[in-house]
Amino acid sequence: MLRRLFAFLRRILTGKTAAPGSPSRRRERRTRRSRPKLQPLRYRPAELPACDREVGEKPYSFARFGSRPGTWRDLSTDGNDALLARFQLPVFHTPDELANWLQIPVGQLAWLTKHCTASRRAENAAHAHYHYRWLRKRGGGRRLIEVPKPRIKAAQQRILAEILWKIPPHAAVHGFIRGRSIVTNAAPHVGRRVVIRLDLENFYANVGFSRVTAIFRRIGYSREAALWLARLTTSSLPMNLPFPDGDAYALAPYIRRHLPQGAATSPALANLAAHSLDVRLAGFAKSFGANYTRYADDLTFSGPESLIRALPTFLPLATKIIRGERFAVNIRKRRVVRDNQCQRVTGVVVNGKVNVARKDFDRLKAILTNCLRHGPQSQNRDQRDDFAAHLRGRIAHVCQLNPRRGEKLRRLFEQIRW
Repeated sequence: MLRRLFAFLRRILTGKTAAPGSPSRRRERRTRRSRPKLQPLRYRPAELPACDREVGEKPYSFARFGSRPGTWRDLSTDGNDALLARFQLPVFHTPDELANWLQIPVGQLAWLTKHCTASRRAENAAHAHYHYRWLRKRGGGRRLIEVPKPRIKAAQQRILAEILWKIPPHAAVHGFIRGRSIVTNAAPHVGRRVVIRLDLENFYANVGFSRVTAIFRRIGYSREAALWLARLTTSSLPMNLPFPDGDAYALAPYIRRHLPQGAATSPALANLAAHSLDVRLAGFAKSFGANYTRYADDLTFSGPESLIRALPTFLPLATKIIRGERFAVNIRKRRVVRDNQCQRVTGVVVNGKVNVARKDFDRLKAILTNCLRHGPQSQNRDQRDDFAAHLRGRIAHVCQLNPRRGEKLRRLFEQIRW
């Protein structure tokens, strides 16, 4: 009894409660009595959500069986046609309608998605719809390149042109967007006191099947259509794909169905999958007076002197946001560069203006000079098939950043005897 009394007196002294009989205490009791009680939820098997209703006849090809004998699940009725019309997207709800839009038989659509195989993946690399190639990363490890074969490539290119390119990206995204480039990605960071660069690890592999399905659902497609679109744009490795150099851990990021690096649709889908990340990081950077841009898996922040003082808080919070959006940060590639050093954003120098790095310019100038003196074959150390086109591309890159220096390189190139 004394313990309750002392606890009550302590609440009064700290202002956490009102004295008995006071007007505020009476109002609190009346509010508690008038507060509605939550009714317990009870499962009713007859009431299924609209996206998972059961019907007595097979609604479309490859429909799934229902929970009761003689029924089928219809997942094609929850599309948002008004939202599809808003973005001027093609309208389809079932695999039959999707196959008609792709101008292929519905059986071929099932074959492209490995719908009829037990594991939903190819038995071996020869039966897969992708060519696989391992590339060694600069910082160590291997990257899997999955190049689609002609039939699935044609379907992906149509999905990209008529669906994904019509979805507006976030303003901070500059990679694989029409009208944007590494120059527009670097421009917001020119002349800033500090530049912070972060890298997302296994960017494409971290975007799984469920997230791609959610993207197509969010833009208005029914659950059935979204599942088939996600199967067309993601990849599952065959059972017997060999490990690179016998390293079984290299396959770990690619075991589940994921975005294939090499498919035309993967960059656009990866940008849409990271939309929530871009929204959060853009607002987070603004609270510190910083700018934020993203080019594929390269995240860049830049800000004034106050951002340098806030680095012990800024970096952990940014990493926490990235992890909260189900991406991973490559700590080995994290860079914090102040303005007394060479600040580069996606290969572009941003210290005073958008410019090409001096050492890159000098290296390319030396190659062109040696081609002029000793012939182009003496400088084609990587044995490129079209070395002239390779050099023209590098010169065009310099012209984009510094037209005056680019013109010097172009004059040298025109004097080379091919």
